[in-house]
Amino acid sequence: MKEGLRQSMAWLHTWSGLLVCWVLLLVFAGGSASYFKDEISFWMMPELHATEREPVPQAQAIERAVGYLQQQAPQAERWFITLPTARSTALRVGWIGAAPKDGPVGSTRSRFQSELLDARTGSKLAVRQTRGGEFLYRLHFDLHYMPVQWARWIVSLCALFMLVAIVSGVITHKRIFKDFFTFRPRKGQRSWLDAHNATAVLALPFHLMITYTGLVTLMFMIMPWGIQSAYRDQGGESAFFEEVFPSGAGRGKPAGVAAPLVALAPLAAQAQQHWQGVPPALVVVNHPGDAKATVVIRREKTATLSYLQPAMVFNGLTGVEQATVGEQPSPTAVTRGVLYGLHLGHFADPWLRVLFFLCGLSGYLMVATGALLWGVKTRQKQAKAIAQGARPGFGLRLVEALNLGVIAGLPIAFASYFWANRLLPLDLAQRAQMEINVFFAAWALAAVLAQCRPSLGMWRVQLGMGAVLFIGIPVLNILTTHSHLGVTLLLGRGPWPVAGFDLLMLALGAALALAERLLARRQRKPGARPSAPRAAQARGIEETA
Repeated sequence: MKEGLRQSMAWLHTWSGLLVCWVLLLVFAGGSASYFKDEISFWMMPELHATEREPVPQAQAIERAVGYLQQQAPQAERWFITLPTARSTALRVGWIGAAPKDGPVGSTRSRFQSELLDARTGSKLAVRQTRGGEFLYRLHFDLHYMPVQWARWIVSLCALFMLVAIVSGVITHKRIFKDFFTFRPRKGQRSWLDAHNATAVLALPFHLMITYTGLVTLMFMIMPWGIQSAYRDQGGESAFFEEVFPSGAGRGKPAGVAAPLVALAPLAAQAQQHWQGVPPALVVVNHPGDAKATVVIRREKTATLSYLQPAMVFNGLTGVEQATVGEQPSPTAVTRGVLYGLHLGHFADPWLRVLFFLCGLSGYLMVATGALLWGVKTRQKQAKAIAQGARPGFGLRLVEALNLGVIAGLPIAFASYFWANRLLPLDLAQRAQMEINVFFAAWALAAVLAQCRPSLGMWRVQLGMGAVLFIGIPVLNILTTHSHLGVTLLLGRGPWPVAGFDLLMLALGAALALAERLLARRQRKPGARPSAPRAAQARGIEETA
């Protein structure tokens, strides 16, 4: 603080952002895609594109789901029936506690399994194995290839740093709103600062909201001590959650006595009437076929900020209503529900989700331009030594390589994930995991090449590759499916989420191609010597300003 508040905040802003910026880029990319995770999953299952028909009555869908579960998992501990919605038209069933009858020999138990069914016939849909948009959603807070608890701690710490960077950045840039309307191209460091200011101010309320609410979603993990102290004698954290956020699971213990399950369709109709016409979204059966079976019916999400979904609990033998859950939540539950709902964005209509997606992309650009700005400033400080033949410092070279490998490498990874969905054999074992492996393999290759040669030429190569991959996705769709842009857009006979996805791929590819062309123009400017590797490496990212 010896240099004054703004100067101290500038130091804090720089390092709190730089140390975690590469993880934040992944979080922003995956989180932005999450606003359309259902649509992404739908695009990645082209077998469903031709099955779009008139909606199936709710009662029929439930009956077909129960029939399938009774045949495939009669000994399961729990059944899950996810009913079709406007964004996800498929009927999904799942179970815990028993393997299906046609499962591997010797497999008697499993964690969780699920299948997609034809709601009209109750038969299993022949759909390719894929994690779809769910992988991208989980990626932005669970990462991958590591224990979930570790990943969430890493993301939480990065979010804390992000919050500090946002607040300190507002304090540091006293003319941030004025500078938002100023952009000076081809001015080196000044241009990168203008770009950083513009992308930051453009969606500043969103960045503050999404960072703070992201921490709220994990607050019980990072700050558990109050709960542990207050509920030490009442059963610990589980007692707190049951009191403040009752789930209405009604699981209990099975009686061990076989008994027929009550018809579920009338219970769903009763719940819908109780909720003034809002349909159920999820039906859970605890201990199906047991005398102590219970049925939990959870309401579909409505256009409210809170993510809380009321539920009704019924006796699984008689169908008598036992309890209602979540209809009069506590103030604590309401507060967290609203903050959680703001983060998830389930309340948003399609156009508002588009706005959230664009704000997420602006966050990606904000972090990226901030990281590039640090490299430009540091290279200018070392310009005299570099001009005399010295190599850039280790820290500068590392940051520039990480910038290249993440900023330009992540688009390659995302596009490769979608290419793998179309090109991998449908009968490939562990196919869903192989798609994810392709994502990280493509990213790893881009990162290794960036470390080997963090130059302007490599930026052009990777941006160009990303552009080719993204623009090639709609072309690949023409060759591998019957729901390409020629059908969905020109003829208007396909589902609109597929057309929207293909158009977005074209837009992202065009943006990357434009960035590559701008770099090529700078590289060909008078006085540049692109053929000299040493000179190109010395100029680095600063040449792109």
